Amino acid sequence: MKLRLRFLITAAFLCHLLLSPGLVTSQLPPDSVLAFALSPGDVSPWSAALPDDPQQASSSSVRGFGGPAQPGEEVIIQARQQEKAGDVFTLSGEVEIAFRSFVLRADHLVYDSKSGEITGDGNLTLDGGPYQEHLSASHGSYNLHTGTGKFYDVSGTVGFRLARSNVTLTSPNPFAFTGKIVEKTGPDTYAVHNGTVTSCELPKPKWTFNASRIVVELNGKARIYNSTFRIKGAPILYLPYASHPVEPTRQSGFLMPSFGYSNRKGAILGDSVYLVLNRSADATLAAEYWARRGWAQRAEFRSRPSETSYINATYFGVSDRGFIPPPGSQPGCTEPVTPSRPRCEQGGQDVTLTAEELFAHGIRGVAEINYLSTFTFRLAFTETFTQAVNSEVKSVAFLSKSYRGYFFNTRVARYQNFQSTVPGDLVTILHTPGVEVSSVDRRIGSSPFYWAFDVAAEGVARHEPQFSTSALVGRFDAYPRASLPLVYHGWSFRPEAALRETYYTERRVPTPSGIGTTSSEGVNRRAFEGTFELRPPALGRIYQRQVHGHRLKHVIEPRIIFRYVTGVENLPNIIRFDSRDILSNTSEVEYAVVNRLYAKPVSDDPNAENAGASREILSWELAQKYFINDQFGGAVVDGKRNVFTTTVDFTGIAFLTEPRRLTPLVSKLRLQATSKTDVQWQIDYDFKEGRINSSTTLVDYHIGDFFLGGSHAFFHVPGEIFVNPTPLPAPALFNQFRVLAGYGGPNKRGMSAAANIGFDANFSFLQYGAFQSSYNWDCCGISFEYRRFAFGSVRNENQYRFAFTLANIGTFGTLKRQERIF
Repeated sequence: MKLRLRFLITAAFLCHLLLSPGLVTSQLPPDSVLAFALSPGDVSPWSAALPDDPQQASSSSVRGFGGPAQPGEEVIIQARQQEKAGDVFTLSGEVEIAFRSFVLRADHLVYDSKSGEITGDGNLTLDGGPYQEHLSASHGSYNLHTGTGKFYDVSGTVGFRLARSNVTLTSPNPFAFTGKIVEKTGPDTYAVHNGTVTSCELPKPKWTFNASRIVVELNGKARIYNSTFRIKGAPILYLPYASHPVEPTRQSGFLMPSFGYSNRKGAILGDSVYLVLNRSADATLAAEYWARRGWAQRAEFRSRPSETSYINATYFGVSDRGFIPPPGSQPGCTEPVTPSRPRCEQGGQDVTLTAEELFAHGIRGVAEINYLSTFTFRLAFTETFTQAVNSEVKSVAFLSKSYRGYFFNTRVARYQNFQSTVPGDLVTILHTPGVEVSSVDRRIGSSPFYWAFDVAAEGVARHEPQFSTSALVGRFDAYPRASLPLVYHGWSFRPEAALRETYYTERRVPTPSGIGTTSSEGVNRRAFEGTFELRPPALGRIYQRQVHGHRLKHVIEPRIIFRYVTGVENLPNIIRFDSRDILSNTSEVEYAVVNRLYAKPVSDDPNAENAGASREILSWELAQKYFINDQFGGAVVDGKRNVFTTTVDFTGIAFLTEPRRLTPLVSKLRLQATSKTDVQWQIDYDFKEGRINSSTTLVDYHIGDFFLGGSHAFFHVPGEIFVNPTPLPAPALFNQFRVLAGYGGPNKRGMSAAANIGFDANFSFLQYGAFQSSYNWDCCGISFEYRRFAFGSVRNENQYRFAFTLANIGTFGTLKRQERIF
């Protein structure tokens, strides 16, 4: 959270309200409260020349509370007694002046129209404006001609609306302020002497910023001198000088420093600077010193060149001086530990760039570039568990154009998957450059037939330990297809035929080790695909018996799909780059049934029975495939993990390690009984092995301030091999739990707490855990966090963080907003 002394904005609006009053008066009988309205062009009861005389109008230059009075604007005056002596007008008794959206009230007010001076005393108040201002003063003066004035013993509140909300705690209470003297020293300059600012309720605020002098330049910078931050009146922090941009402008400057502690990093001390580059770009540069490890650098760049474009870039790097590991160990070091290099270093860089532009003629350009120096660096220093365990790094940039159902794309991409923390143990796949043209299904003339196509030409490459292609391999793929969709009495038939031709300028040559080598001899893959999809009419039943005020409807949707692919006889010679390269021969039948349960609220009013919208509360799909050709044209390799198009399209968990007829039975269940619950469960049961092949569960439940979430992922890992640096088998089982539970929220008054864990049941090991608690008052809050990372020998870290939040202003501390659990 960025804390840049937002409380100074309050002073700007405070002074803006106090120091711009305008006044038009009249002489009325004093015996009762009288009111009337005058416009600047109206004739005064005392002098017909006052509003109409150009010289007098110029010399008076009457200003309203929002600026100079404009012709035709109305000013309403109420007072029990009004008198005029020469150029001086005196108003007494419940004086009220309404101009634009402001109302000025006082017991007594004197206005000299010649000098433009206004003085008032006795319950002087001002209300209204776009920020719901309210202030009161014992007495004050203001000059309409010079635009300067002075008010005494000021207190008030401002219902401030943040234009850039970066705070984690908000409050309905407005800003409150006090000041011994508030001066308007120029048209757009204000000064507050011996004042305080807070968002707590007066007269006993829990915290205040006390300053001897605050100078505010509207649409510029606010400067504060000799300020102290106080809690319950006790001084906590002294700031001899600080500055803050006044809304809506941005100003460059240093941000609040941060500090913390970690058992791996030691004491942490850092600071950052915010730079305004131009009206559509800014940057933030930060550095942290870690007493035990070295320096960390962070940078963020943001730009909005136009309404249809943006560029964001982030950098995170660590200059790690390392640590001395136990003898004989290499706990995830970027460079091997040797006698001449005894320290284990884990430093590196992580860079992200995202950009988007909408060019002329509807051409859309998107780029997402990611760079990671080593996987060890991510494991060792990333602050979130999900990102730390992500071994993939993806980069892509493309131009896309759609026109009447045709799609034109060109792209470059890089995919990296780090297999372990050993340097160089990663798979890198490049796509550069690539052009693709495709279409939606289109009708052929007036016939019932439809056609579509997908054509691509790309340069691709793959590099991994013990296997590498040339710098660029050409791949040309053409995929035309035709279909005949038919519907008869609720039955849906859709036969489709397709041809596929793919040419590669290099081929893979199998070797006894199974890794293979490459050859510059090209390879051509030809295939014919036939598909027949049959969907019988859906069966439905509406239950008349109501359940909790709802009527239920049960729908059953069956489907049967037959697929046949032939001609792929050279799959072992195809280099794998992406999903285009795993097409295999097959002859199969897929059968599935989907059960859906809908609920619709029923009203007591028979005429409003259809008023409530129905929603799906339960869906359950059961699906399986039967392979008529269990050899897949000889492509199956016994004892290895075989991944083909037909298996990937069916389930994301690999299961094909030998010829087989039946796939696992895939069950997909989703339950949303209420808006507060969401349960998803997918399970693959393998009849051949007699076991659960995989199970993935997601649960989300919340009621009131309580919330509970969790996930469980379990599956068998078939035939996975890591090079580390010699081939090693991966664990046979993957069994992990994620649990999140808590009470409260970031804006809840009182106590809030939440905790989450990541647990590996296969190794009985707690990989990650965090506990956060906070207590919020009406205008401030304090939060604490304990977080633990345990990634084997690479990282074993305990972190302690805190944050102190001022409502509607900002946060000071090391617990960042994006890292909060709730």
